[in-house]
Amino acid sequence: MTTADRYAGIISWFSENMPEPKTELHYDTPFHLLLAVILSAQCTDKRVNMVTPALFEAFPGPADLAGATEEQVFPFIKSVTFPNNKTRHLIRAARVLVDDFGGEMPSDIDSLMKLPGVGRKTANVMLSVVWNKAAMAVDTHVFRVSNRLGLTRDSKTPLATEKTLVKHFPADLLPKAHHWLILHGRYVCTARKPACAECGLRPWCREWERNTKK
Repeated sequence: MTTADRYAGIISWFSENMPEPKTELHYDTPFHLLLAVILSAQCTDKRVNMVTPALFEAFPGPADLAGATEEQVFPFIKSVTFPNNKTRHLIRAARVLVDDFGGEMPSDIDSLMKLPGVGRKTANVMLSVVWNKAAMAVDTHVFRVSNRLGLTRDSKTPLATEKTLVKHFPADLLPKAHHWLILHGRYVCTARKPACAECGLRPWCREWERNTKK
């Protein structure tokens, strides 16, 4: 099977079976999505969604959070992973937004990555979710699923995976493809026990092909 055929088949299946994928993080503004994505690092969206309503109410905008102390913010997020570091990141990101960007969320990757707690993955999430830009955020699910399906060829780093996916997915589908791969990895192609027997992508999956030939 050619790479083009594999991508075409997978895109066709997702387009039919998951036509409008969305982030599972709850948010009401770009600023609040930023907070949620920072909190979601090595933490489940379900847990993040449990703590963000009160956090969002207490800090509706960057200026509100920029003026807060760690002691004020920590209680809201103490149940997520690495709450001490994330508390500092949230406050510092808000301060940079206020001081350097006038309280407005930047819409380019370089500016976004100037925010404390924001790496390439988080920046790409913001670009694809908020502005529907042709960006591919690679988390552990995207990295794993892309390799198993054969969308990538033994990529060693998230950046290598990102570059390959951006090259082969049509630009207008990249925001959807980001969610397709995350949700597929979260609920079907899981790390320890992938549900291969129930997976609709079997006809184009390199890992399934390998296993059936054993």
